[in-house]
Amino acid sequence: MGAFGDFKAPVFKNLTSAIRALAMDAVQKANSGHPGMPMGMAEIAEVLWIHHMRHNPNNPKWADRDRFVLSNGHGSMLIYALLHLTGYDVSIEDIKKFRQFHSKTPGHPEYGYTPGVETTTGPLGQGITNAVGMALAEKILANEFNRPGFDIVNHYTYVFLGDGCLMEGISHEACSLAGTLGLGKLICFYDDNGISIDGHVEGWFTDDTPKRFEAYGWHVIPNVNGHDPEAIEAAIEEAKKKQDKPSMICCKTVIGMGSPNKANTHAVHGAALGDEEIAATRPHIGWHYLPFEVPKEVYDAWDARAKGKKLESEWNQKFSEYSQKYPKEAAEFTRRVSGNLPKDWSEYVEGVVGKVNAKGETIATRKASQNAIEGLAPALPELLGGSSDLAGSNLTLWSGSKGVSNESGGNYIYYGVREFGMSAIMNGLSLHGGFIPYGGTFLMFSEYARNALRMAALMKIRSIFVFTHDSIGLGEDGPTHQPVEQTATLRLIPNMDVWRPCDTVESTAAWARAIERKNGPTTLIFSRQNLPFQKRNADVIKLIDKGGYVLSEAADGKPRAIIIATGSEVALAMAAQKCLLMKGSIFEWFRCLVLICLIVKTKRIKKLFCLKELSVLRLKRV
Repeated sequence: MGAFGDFKAPVFKNLTSAIRALAMDAVQKANSGHPGMPMGMAEIAEVLWIHHMRHNPNNPKWADRDRFVLSNGHGSMLIYALLHLTGYDVSIEDIKKFRQFHSKTPGHPEYGYTPGVETTTGPLGQGITNAVGMALAEKILANEFNRPGFDIVNHYTYVFLGDGCLMEGISHEACSLAGTLGLGKLICFYDDNGISIDGHVEGWFTDDTPKRFEAYGWHVIPNVNGHDPEAIEAAIEEAKKKQDKPSMICCKTVIGMGSPNKANTHAVHGAALGDEEIAATRPHIGWHYLPFEVPKEVYDAWDARAKGKKLESEWNQKFSEYSQKYPKEAAEFTRRVSGNLPKDWSEYVEGVVGKVNAKGETIATRKASQNAIEGLAPALPELLGGSSDLAGSNLTLWSGSKGVSNESGGNYIYYGVREFGMSAIMNGLSLHGGFIPYGGTFLMFSEYARNALRMAALMKIRSIFVFTHDSIGLGEDGPTHQPVEQTATLRLIPNMDVWRPCDTVESTAAWARAIERKNGPTTLIFSRQNLPFQKRNADVIKLIDKGGYVLSEAADGKPRAIIIATGSEVALAMAAQKCLLMKGSIFEWFRCLVLICLIVKTKRIKKLFCLKELSVLRLKRV
């Protein structure tokens, strides 16, 4: 960590000017982007990244690195400049391709595209919420794996956020819970510049942010001059000393700082400065270099590779000693953070499914889901559950559930009535590593969580969303709780697996596949009402994984009609097959017609093999 004198050295101004220059040059070349925030938060970024951040550009996935989240992701050139300058695999050519198709530097930070980007941020408010999940993961893992003298999990989660993030409702959901859970390793920097796209925010945002966060139970440091490195340094040190509460450092900044004519105006928020203004800005910030030119001494001062290598090497040495003293815990930690399942997982699942099939229960699939969790969770300490105040209805609790609290870790999070916040926090837990998160609410309320589900699919992360109270079987709560179009719209999300099981066996198989899926999220949809058990042999059970399979074949194997159904409609389809096979009366035919109409009316008939939830019946009229 540097002394305050370092901040007064001439090179310090060049360090911050490098951020401002790269931001304005990249946005100008792309002729689109947001230069104002990177220019306004340059000093905050320099103090944090050079003097406090524990990270290793040589290994962006080092397990005990500090996490950095740019929640105000429109200012993406800030993180790209930081990654480039500190030595990540983000070249000056990548900076020149800012906002271009297939570049490492898209308009908003995207997880999986750019080394060092911890989460995809664009929709405001989700970055801070992901960060709550990351800080929560750090706390629970530390509680589980740390031993006296061996703090192998000991890192901070740092967040930059602006007025827009704080206006979004999801920030209220997440930050309230973060205060309740006492996430002391979460430190946020509020870029209080008073400007958004439409202009000065006092016309639509007059919240007393410090008092708001104090009410949440946060440690708040107000009125920090965001352009005074000594004040920023002092605030970070103060925040680090407060380990029982998350910290909010409220930084007063000037948007577009350094631009002589556009600073402190909305003109610099989301548009290129223009050639004339850039030419005027260069001497104003003491930057006498061509576009995208950075002198060697500035690169050398920013370069974090040697420091990062040393930090990780020291941690590796500590973990080696930990492994000798606690070999079982070390092996489990390594497995967990790598995202691998236990070695005997496949055999274990086969045994659980076999028991469920042998039992042959006719129960609601939400209960079948709970039974599946009960069967699978003992083999998966990384399974971290939760519900948005509906645990007793979603049946997401199991006998081994232990609630996470301010004082202790656990494996179950009581999210409260926070569907959107829950889903984005789950994404943060998944991104951090060491956990497979699942969370439940009613299918109808997937609407509240929609954008977090989409972000999970974009990032291709393993989050499991549990939605109960599906289908026309739910009625007495009225239209507000009646899911109609929700399943169809969930199916439309690219890279989202959607399972709608018809009975206990399908429910268990769907859970197993969701847990095994590493490259994307899964939605599990369960019924409130009892659904009849469907008999299958072992070969048919194996076909469930394919998503579409033949549940009941035509007697001679030559069907004249195919009925496709999912979830609760499978029982109706089975009854329809039985009717069609009868030689019986007009009454039976009429009953069959009604059943088929019910299937059609529920709009559950879908194209075969395009979904992850189809039970197919093939039949022949006798």
